[in-house]
Amino acid sequence: MSSIYRRPELAAQMAKQLLSPGVLDEGLRSGLFLSGLRRTGKTTFLVNDLIPALEEAGALVIYVDLWSDTQTNPALLVLAAVRKTLAELQTPASSLLHKLKRVGGVDVGAFGFKFGFKLDSVGTKGGPTLAQALAEVVDQAKTNVVLVIDEVQHAITSDDGNQMLLALKSARDAINPRPGTPGHFIFIGTGSHRALVSELTARRNQAFAGATSVPYPVLNGDYVEHLLNRLAQEGTTRLPSLAVATRAFETLGNRPEEMLKALRQLNRHLPPGGNPDEHLPVIAATLRSTAADIELMKVEQLGGLATAIFERIASTDGDARGVFSAEAAADYAKTVGREVRVEEIQPVVNDLLAANLIMRRGHGMYGVTDPFVQEIWREKKALEQRS
Repeated sequence: MSSIYRRPELAAQMAKQLLSPGVLDEGLRSGLFLSGLRRTGKTTFLVNDLIPALEEAGALVIYVDLWSDTQTNPALLVLAAVRKTLAELQTPASSLLHKLKRVGGVDVGAFGFKFGFKLDSVGTKGGPTLAQALAEVVDQAKTNVVLVIDEVQHAITSDDGNQMLLALKSARDAINPRPGTPGHFIFIGTGSHRALVSELTARRNQAFAGATSVPYPVLNGDYVEHLLNRLAQEGTTRLPSLAVATRAFETLGNRPEEMLKALRQLNRHLPPGGNPDEHLPVIAATLRSTAADIELMKVEQLGGLATAIFERIASTDGDARGVFSAEAAADYAKTVGREVRVEEIQPVVNDLLAANLIMRRGHGMYGVTDPFVQEIWREKKALEQRS
């Protein structure tokens, strides 16, 4: 039994809705945004299920993960992924070209695609726009081009990222409405911050305003049953019931890594004669808190001022503003027990951004990167206030 839990039915259904939409699904061609907490299996699903399903249906898929290098401008990561794909299409022996020939029946002869521009000029001043480059790919491949951006919310943390999203919208608007177009440009964005991903489609000033935004369909009891069956096949006998294990999985935020940790601890520490159904909920509750504690410990390691800034941001329901204000500096001073100068704040905010603990949500606006961590932080603060 494979260690990767596959979801081929869900992937096939989504691929059909995106590539061959019925009347009620035609809006997906405006863009599809999936939101779900970190470590809930979004990337695993994209890489192992959805992208293969899209490719098997004949689409050319470009994938880029903005979380892979948070110090690099998101626009540069997207441009690099597009240029890499164009380079593969120009290479006769590339696996991508072979796949297009096999699945889509594309006839490009023996020499690969021919583009009337230099690849490194795409997206630069004086060079072809992303819309022009992608339109040429659609026309030569005669198929749908799907761009998948993982952790898409990072794109709106900079002006360049926002401009990149506008460029992708321009590509959509330039390609899809053409009479007799041989393919469409389809954009899929996933993100770990529900509010931010939702704003990408809800706010009128966003490039993909009006596109479809839906929650990522998290793993459920079927996945838990898969895990328990694997353990049983390996000879593990003292297993929790499916109902209790599923509730524990939900306690852990439907995160596969945390569920595996919980089952390992249960297997190692369950006393002789112990009841798995009694011990697993306790383990899950402990791990739920510990998972967030690891992130919160990173904040503490950055120092007292970083902790004060993080707490100001985490305590805000929406966008935290005024992080650099004199009023904020006075509040920080009360927390750290010394005077805090306004000019001290920016370097510490930069450290928090570099550690992926907070993210810039707009000019002067910040939020906690992982809502799960923010939730646990608030629970701990509420307990401290009651004690």
